[in-house]
Amino acid sequence: MDHPDIVPAAWPNPAVRSIQPGGGVVMRLELAWGQLRRHLLRRFFPAYVRQMRQLRCGSPAGLDFDPVDSRDLKYFRNQTDCHWRISDDPFAWRERLPFARDGLAELVLLGGGTLVLACCLAAWWWPAGLPMLVVSGLIIWFFRSPPRISPRDTSLAVSPADGRVVEVVAVDDPDFGPALRVGIFLSIFNVHINRSPWPGAVTQITYRPGKFLNALLPESARENESLELMLAADEPDGVRLKVKQITGQFARRIVCRSKPGDRLERGELFGMIKLGSRTELVLAPADRWQVQVQVGDRLRAGASPIARVLEP
Repeated sequence: MDHPDIVPAAWPNPAVRSIQPGGGVVMRLELAWGQLRRHLLRRFFPAYVRQMRQLRCGSPAGLDFDPVDSRDLKYFRNQTDCHWRISDDPFAWRERLPFARDGLAELVLLGGGTLVLACCLAAWWWPAGLPMLVVSGLIIWFFRSPPRISPRDTSLAVSPADGRVVEVVAVDDPDFGPALRVGIFLSIFNVHINRSPWPGAVTQITYRPGKFLNALLPESARENESLELMLAADEPDGVRLKVKQITGQFARRIVCRSKPGDRLERGELFGMIKLGSRTELVLAPADRWQVQVQVGDRLRAGASPIARVLEP
């Protein structure tokens, strides 16, 4: 359903120049490797480079480099319409892995690094390798991305995140006015993939740098680094939603693949927060929603009902 009355926010946004606007060491390492990889491919595999350019769809406008294949678009898929069809993409299999595509570099560097260290310590004295083995296992567990099935009842909005409900409150939202807000705390043991709570069009992406307070603290929602994704529901008319990704004390990296103008299905993966954090869902207007959860409930992103839309 089109929304002729809704105009997506101007894009690109100078504050959001990648799907991970907060940057990070691993991101810088991966981008440096990408630059070197493109140089090596052009130098030693020119036939591959020509083939991928012929198969490329869209324009790389919006990028400050010429991408060779889909690996180069990992951090910049929200900046360009350049892409490769799944049938032409030799790296499409990465999206089917049971791990977060946007966390594979951390999985390899951190999980693999601690695993190698565990093996080295174990070779010296096997009990010494156990702590690093546990750490490696936790990192691998953290970046998992299990499939989720949304409820058949289309009047239900689903949770945008795994975790425990820590807040259900009526608010006067600066963007929506009277609304309902549900806060979800994600521990390091939760899946950290974020999914769309409702089918609709992305109308605005807002990123705010900030602190890294404990995500259990209410003030973390105001002061921590965050990214807000606003959705205009396909139906019923007049319904709006906002998902706010908030960093935690140890989570320093927010990922949002979407951009204004994109359309998301209910339960569709759109991003993640790397390590413990907080996600908030704002539902508007307040009188059109009936919250189905309470403080203390545990939710699964894309699967657990969180609210029911009411007839006007």
